[in-house]
Amino acid sequence: MTPEQLGRRSRRVWLVFALLCAAIITAALYGASYYGRLTALEMLQRQGHTDANLKVALLRAVLERPRALPLLLADDQQVRDALARRQDDAVIALDRKLESLVSGTSASVLYVVGKDGIAMASSNWREPLSFVGNDYSFRDYFSKAMEAGTAEHYALGTVSNRPGLYISRRVGDAGSALGVVVVKMEFDQLEADWSETGRPAYVIDERGIVLITSLPSWRFMAAGPLSREEAAAIRKSLQFGAAPLSQLPISRPEPIGPDATIMRAVLPGSSAAEYLQLTTAIPSTPWRLGYLIPTDQAIASSVRETRFLTLTVLLPILAFAAFLLRRRDVSAMQIAVSRIAREELERRVLERTEDLSRARDRLEAEIADHRTTEAKLQGVQQDLVQANRLAILGQVAAGVAHEINQPLATIRAYAENASVFLKRQQTEPVKENLSSIAALTERIGTITEELKAFARKGRTAPEPVDMRSVIEGAVVLLRSRFAGRLDALKIELPPTGVNVVGTRIRLEQVLINLFQNALEALEGRDHAKVEVSVQETSDDVEIIVSDNGPGIPAAILDSLFTPFNTSKEKGLGLGLVISKDIVVDYGGSIEVESSSRGTRFTIHLRKATT
Repeated sequence: MTPEQLGRRSRRVWLVFALLCAAIITAALYGASYYGRLTALEMLQRQGHTDANLKVALLRAVLERPRALPLLLADDQQVRDALARRQDDAVIALDRKLESLVSGTSASVLYVVGKDGIAMASSNWREPLSFVGNDYSFRDYFSKAMEAGTAEHYALGTVSNRPGLYISRRVGDAGSALGVVVVKMEFDQLEADWSETGRPAYVIDERGIVLITSLPSWRFMAAGPLSREEAAAIRKSLQFGAAPLSQLPISRPEPIGPDATIMRAVLPGSSAAEYLQLTTAIPSTPWRLGYLIPTDQAIASSVRETRFLTLTVLLPILAFAAFLLRRRDVSAMQIAVSRIAREELERRVLERTEDLSRARDRLEAEIADHRTTEAKLQGVQQDLVQANRLAILGQVAAGVAHEINQPLATIRAYAENASVFLKRQQTEPVKENLSSIAALTERIGTITEELKAFARKGRTAPEPVDMRSVIEGAVVLLRSRFAGRLDALKIELPPTGVNVVGTRIRLEQVLINLFQNALEALEGRDHAKVEVSVQETSDDVEIIVSDNGPGIPAAILDSLFTPFNTSKEKGLGLGLVISKDIVVDYGGSIEVESSSRGTRFTIHLRKATT
């Protein structure tokens, strides 16, 4: 094949190669986009499930605390007496009791309804919109509690016009029921906390109606279509007042898992966007939590990253393939040029050989012509002819050797170059290196989470701990929160070497709880003072924390170490419970004394043997 033919074939090959590269890059980018979207959705699902579980846990904590109130009050003798006698002084005393009980919980209203459905006493008896005297016999939470003993019902308040969950408990047996105790919970604070995250969250009942939501405009909307009979029954029951029960602005749902859906939604104040919708069952209720996570930004970022990684791997491979193709073209062109040169050399050698043959023939003819005329000098002439013949043959051999030396050297050089090129075409190590690079880039890109999330748990075996270092560590940890108020903390540090049985981190946790409670109790008081001292006895070490605060109310003091018992507005009532468990775990005990002059906590810890 001539160089011109090789050039035309090379151009066709390069055109096919360019089209193939374009197709490969297009397919790779499409695949990278698809994989990037799947990766982003998987990460968002892991993150979202973690966030949704946290929201469910928070909702359960909010639900569980007031659920005990109707159960306890249903067996309370004061409630039974007030329902049975209906005397004014007993009812007023019950009003006051309900008012004091509701102030220490997250409940909105606590009230007692007689068996006729009329509210007899309520925690809001002083307010203009008091529930006292209202007829609630039509409410499901009253009728179901009278029948089954207990009921829970979410509805819009007929007096307050505020939605909430009504938890009721029958007072007395089914045959001799005296009435019903009802606690109403409102979720304004929970909804406000949810709205701060910027991601919509909502709770739907078994019919798909939104009850609790971070988007107020979605309340009492339906997640799916309601039948005409079902909607009419809901409106007739006045459960949600005059709410239109319209559908949520959600369209094009695409399930991607058992509890995950890709859909488009229109949020208040924004245009339609794509969201990942996660749904989670809420234990102890028939409700489900819906959680929306915007996907556009996460998917776009993941697709960009995946495309970049794909091009980072693919472009070097295509460039190397182009290099090999170019080297193949160059090699083919060099082989063609070499073949043409060899054929030209062979032609020249043939021409030179023919010239030498003709010259030899002419010489032999001349010798034959002179052989008859030079008979006398035959012997001498034969010697001269022989010598001349040898000289001519030597010259011919030298000329031939000179003429073929150059092509032989050229052939050898081309052979050596071909061997080198063959060695360079061993591409397997390069492919292995590229495969290794591709594998490494793929492992660096898979919680996302896994935020979503959140405190490493673990504990070590008890050991001797220096009490002085524990106190100093607790003060250091409190310094940032109580900056400027630690002057009230008067500590008599024990000498180094007063060791107790425990671990430093958990003992610091106990002291931080006590110091923090004391400093918070003294907030805003003049001459605030918290005294800390350590006393060593023969068997144990006593740590005393006392303050000159207002003291602990008697109602709380009796059950101070009971979970969820607290006088703080935002407290969970778990700090002292955890502290007592830690101290008891190390073989110690904790005591408390409180009056209007202050509170004193005494911790007894086992002394560590040296």
